[in-house]
Amino acid sequence: MKTHYPPTRYREIEVSGPPRELGRQIGDAAREEVRGFCEIALERVQKTTPISREKAMEVARRSAEFAEHYSPDMMEELRGTAEAARVSIDDLMLLQVRNQLQPEQDAGCTVLSLPSDPELQRAAIVAQNWDNDPALDTLTVVLTRRPSGKPALTVCTQAGLISYMGFNEAGIGACVNTLPAPSREAGVPHYFILRGIYEATTLEETVQAVQRAHRAIPANIMLATPEGPADLEVTIGDVHVLRPNGRGWLTHTNHCLHPDLTPNNDAFPELIQSHARKRRIDQLVVALDKEMNIDAVKSILSDHDDHPTSICRHANADPILGFWETVFSIIIEPIERRMHVSRGTPCDHPYETYLMP
Repeated sequence: MKTHYPPTRYREIEVSGPPRELGRQIGDAAREEVRGFCEIALERVQKTTPISREKAMEVARRSAEFAEHYSPDMMEELRGTAEAARVSIDDLMLLQVRNQLQPEQDAGCTVLSLPSDPELQRAAIVAQNWDNDPALDTLTVVLTRRPSGKPALTVCTQAGLISYMGFNEAGIGACVNTLPAPSREAGVPHYFILRGIYEATTLEETVQAVQRAHRAIPANIMLATPEGPADLEVTIGDVHVLRPNGRGWLTHTNHCLHPDLTPNNDAFPELIQSHARKRRIDQLVVALDKEMNIDAVKSILSDHDDHPTSICRHANADPILGFWETVFSIIIEPIERRMHVSRGTPCDHPYETYLMP
C-alpha cells in the first residue's frame, strides 16, 4: 500500500543491499520520479544554456568513464536503477552531469555549519537554502541507503542522482553551493564525490574522497563532522579546507574565501550579490550567537534582506534566472541522525523532520 504524504513533506524511501540491488530498489520505488527527471533534465538545462542533446550525451559518456574509475560500485548502482526504472544508463548519467553543461550560474545557495553546544542543547548542524529550478520539487525524495559494508546515508535528493545533501551514520553531514573557479567539460560528476564523502567516517577521509576524484567543476562543500565544522573550497586542481579558527562556526555563499583562491573572485562574475549575502548571514549568526538553536537557524534561512538576492530566494523578474527560487531549505543534525526540510521557501513553508530509519 502506497503511503500518502502531506504536501509539505517529501516522500521517504529506504533501500539496502549490494550496489546493483540498491539501484534496483531505488528504480522500483521511485520509477515515476526517475523517468520524469530523465524526461525534463535537458530541457531545463536548455532554459539557460544552449546545448544539443548530442553534445550533452557526449559529456555524460566521457564522464561515466571517470565515474567508473572513481567508484565501480556507484556505477553498478546506477545500472540497477536504470534497469528497474526502464531508462538508459546514458539518461541517468545525463542527470549526474547537468551542472557540467552550464556556465557559472546565478545560484544563490547560502550555507552554514555550527558545532554542538551543550548549553544551548544544540547538536552539530550544517544547513542551507537550496536555490534552484522549482520544476525539480516533484522529483525530490528523502532517500536512505544502507549499502553493504559501508555507512548508511540519508539524503534529500532528486530521484536518479547518486547522492545529494544529507548525512551518514558516522556523523558527517554535507551541504553544497556554487563556487566560481575554472572548470572542464568532463570528469567525475559532483554527485559521485558527495557520495564518496558519505562513505567516510572522519574529516581526513572526506578530504581524501574529494582529492582522489578527477573533478570537472568547482564547488563548495560545507560539512558537519565528528571533528567539528569544516568547509571545503574545491577546484579542479585542489581542495582547500577552512576551519572555524576559534569562532566556532562557518558560513559560505558563492565566492572564494581561502587566500589562495580569492583571485577567482575578480576573474568570475559575482553570483547574485554573494558578498552581501555573506555579510548578512555573518551579521545574523553573530546577533543570535547566544541563542543559536534550530529555530534561530530557521529564522536566518528565512531572511529577506536585499530581496530578490536575499538568503531566502523568491521568483523575480530577472529575464534569465528569475524563475529560480529556494526549492527547499535543509537543516541537518548528523549526530542525531535527523534533518529538517522545508518543502518550498522557508519563510512561508513549515520544516518537516526526517529521521534515519
